[in-house]
Amino acid sequence: MSSISRRNFIAASAAAVAGLGLVACSGDTDSNGDSSAATATDNRVGASEDLVKAAQEEGTLVVYGSCEEDYLAAACKHFEELYGIKVEQQRLSTGEVQAKIEEENGNPSGDVWFGGTTDPYNVVTREGLLEPYAAANASHITDPKYQDADGNWYGIYTGLLGIMYNKDEVERLGVKPPEDFADLTDPQYEGLIWSSNYNTAGTAKLIINTMIQKYGHDEGIQYLVDLDKNVEVYTKSGSGPSKNIGTGECTIGLGFLHDGIFQIVDQGYGNIELVVPSSGTSCEVGATAIFKGAKHPNAAKLWIEYALSPECVELAAQNGSYQFLVIDNAQQPEIATEFGLDPNNVMDYDFEDAKNNTDTYVAEVMEALGGGDDRFETEDA
Repeated sequence: MSSISRRNFIAASAAAVAGLGLVACSGDTDSNGDSSAATATDNRVGASEDLVKAAQEEGTLVVYGSCEEDYLAAACKHFEELYGIKVEQQRLSTGEVQAKIEEENGNPSGDVWFGGTTDPYNVVTREGLLEPYAAANASHITDPKYQDADGNWYGIYTGLLGIMYNKDEVERLGVKPPEDFADLTDPQYEGLIWSSNYNTAGTAKLIINTMIQKYGHDEGIQYLVDLDKNVEVYTKSGSGPSKNIGTGECTIGLGFLHDGIFQIVDQGYGNIELVVPSSGTSCEVGATAIFKGAKHPNAAKLWIEYALSPECVELAAQNGSYQFLVIDNAQQPEIATEFGLDPNNVMDYDFEDAKNNTDTYVAEVMEALGGGDDRFETEDA
């Protein structure tokens, strides 16, 4: 599989937006917001003419994206092409978006959030910082667990949490390949594991919730303390470990298995092995939402309809993001199944518990780790 490349590289010219650190997508529509292309895909997006017109009158949309950069850029560029609405984008981890939106407290500099695990989405939902919206395209979502009951956020994809390792390094070091989460606390893996930062990465927050739900509250926190003894690096973003396994800098990584598929298929690292934990695992729900107080509310609503359509979500697999899709009218990425992943082969994750307690659990884990160390201050990956 390592010689296969399935990415469809979509060129996006970008410009810095002063004072915001944002990138403006480059589209082929005129600056007045007129787009003849929109009518050609109305049957795929399904947005009403009134909403499209109101969004085009606003003329601008600011997107904070927590999916991978290539997918974010492609989605923003295509939205511009469809509607002639200028899109300004910035890629931030879910934890960074959460912190930013909490600081801005109802006066957000962004309009919509796109991608990233829902645990941080649920935290800001509870804080009243997302704007509920009754999306027409939510009718295509395949399971109630893939959306907030009150319309605060909607799922666009799902992916399995798992283990990845460098086969060459595991063999060279003479350690046994891990088969389950419990294996990772074995002293033989000391200094060999990379995970993600509990303070910045939605992936890491999912890891906390998964272990607490899997083992129980006290036992789950103890597991993470034991795991910490073997962790060499905590990356800012959840995909950070996967990006360093093929090179051998990271021997064993915790993260989403679709990120490992990207490294194997698109980056050519055939030395990466993917492991679905034998005792069961959880899945993320990647989401999209409107920020409370968004400056471009109609463009934000149009984005939600777009994000819940094949026009948007099918761009994922074309740009190296191989998550399973959660709407019934989109084409699933075949490659994820080819690697043996099954979105239904997961534990019964308690989203409500995660919604109510994620911040508390993060604080408890960091306290159990003695407040952390400089590994939790990483600025890379």
